Amino acid sequence: MTVPPSPQMSSGSARHVLAQNLKRLRAERGWSQEQLAFEAGLHRTFVAHVEREVRNISLDNIERLAKSLGVSPAALLTPSEVG
Repeated sequence: MTVPPSPQMSSGSARHVLAQNLKRLRAERGWSQEQLAFEAGLHRTFVAHVEREVRNISLDNIERLAKSLGVSPAALLTPSEVG
């Protein structure tokens, strides 16, 4: 039996880029995961799972997070020049 790949994706994956951008943008605003979740109409554990790269997120939820952070959905999926 083969072992499935780890949910942690490579540093170039869209899941990793999304997680890093969410953490950075949330920190820039001084928001907790709970605050971001509230603003986006999502549950805090969902945001935590996305940031830990263990959740496969829908486009609808990417749009909700982007809107709450005041950025475009594309901005959440674009690698940042910063760390």
